[in-house]
Amino acid sequence: MNNINRLFISKLGTIFILLINCICLNAQQKINPALIKDKMQWFADAKLGIFIHAGIYAVDGIDESWSFYNKKISYANYMKQLTGFTLKNYNPAAWAELIQESGAKYAVITTKHHDGVAMYDTKMNQLSTVKATPAKKDMIQPLFEELRKRNIKTGAYYSLIDWSHQDYPGFIKDSARYQVKNDYDRWNRFRHFFQSQIKEISIQFNPDLWWFDGDWEHSAEEWESEKVRNMILSKNPNAIINGRLQGYGDYATPEQNFPVSRPKDNWWELCMTTNDNWGFHHDNNWKTSYEVITIFVDAVANGGNLLLDMGPMEDGSIPKEQINVLKELGAWNKKNGEAIFNTIGGIPQGHYYGPSTLSKDSTSLYLFVHGKNSGEIMLKGLTNQIKDITVLGSSIKPTHKIVGKISWSHVPGLVYINLPEAALDKYITVIKLTFDNPVKLYSGQGGL
Repeated sequence: MNNINRLFISKLGTIFILLINCICLNAQQKINPALIKDKMQWFADAKLGIFIHAGIYAVDGIDESWSFYNKKISYANYMKQLTGFTLKNYNPAAWAELIQESGAKYAVITTKHHDGVAMYDTKMNQLSTVKATPAKKDMIQPLFEELRKRNIKTGAYYSLIDWSHQDYPGFIKDSARYQVKNDYDRWNRFRHFFQSQIKEISIQFNPDLWWFDGDWEHSAEEWESEKVRNMILSKNPNAIINGRLQGYGDYATPEQNFPVSRPKDNWWELCMTTNDNWGFHHDNNWKTSYEVITIFVDAVANGGNLLLDMGPMEDGSIPKEQINVLKELGAWNKKNGEAIFNTIGGIPQGHYYGPSTLSKDSTSLYLFVHGKNSGEIMLKGLTNQIKDITVLGSSIKPTHKIVGKISWSHVPGLVYINLPEAALDKYITVIKLTFDNPVKLYSGQGGL
């Protein structure tokens, strides 16, 4: 083989690899971000949502669904909790009031978890809080009504998998029922069931946001994900769908694990518990208010949202620790919300040693200072002239000076801002810098 032929084959191979990569990329990017940009704006501005894991697992305070999946408890003993789910103290108006006080702009509640127990009056079977528990209540409609009175967006969590349904293939750890490829008629019966429940939720409650879960057990083709998406949007074209629909969602949903570097997704949301469990659990490892606020700030500074969970007890009461965290978060948001809501992610790491956000026009920069760090705060690479510096929620105006600026060099000096101890917030202090023009940063190596 001569060199020309080798070169031709090599180039042909490269083209083939690029083609395969493009095909794979297109397969993953099923939803064009440009086509959903307008409907995603409220979500991008909202920053904070409250996740509500309500279910029969609160009766014994055990893992939601996973406790029997992981064989911590038998399935029969898990389902016995149906008889103890009373909701006798369920007060949807009080829930909505607390959510509003936290500063959250949307709330997502479980309509059905992996255990198959619907939190509303499903007509598809008897397994619901209305038909199978002493509560005899639909949890969803009254909460959505109260949220909407307060202009809070509504979200429906729905588990695609259903480990109680007789036509579902079974648990990943239990293949005793069947495999889809061996009994497609049975799988079609289950698809009709879960898609009918989605239609029920869509028609009865018309959620602003859908939060799917469990998609990992089957492919997009098996779930008919595109059909499910179109079914939802045919009822509500502005509905937002999370990223757990095998490629047919609108935004990413990292769970519990905080990204160290800023995600490349156009929209993303960190969902996180207030202790170590989603539903009510006998778990006293509560996150402190400071920890929750710092996690929230970091998510927003990295261009994302926080979906913070609360797990109500079987009677509908909310644990006092969660109430306290939401109230403290709300008080902080009331004071510092200008730096959070309706903002965009902040300046790149390295320019400031901490989180930051920007106003949408980038003429205001917000620097978040953790803990009791008074004294000089350093900002690197800022080429703008500073018009004003304030501390949110304080009348104190910090002073600043420029260090190391050489008159004949285009490289900016270092900005040192003096933050007085008297201006400090008990959790995180926010410094606001205002400019005449959008923020502009130098990121070179300092050479001439």
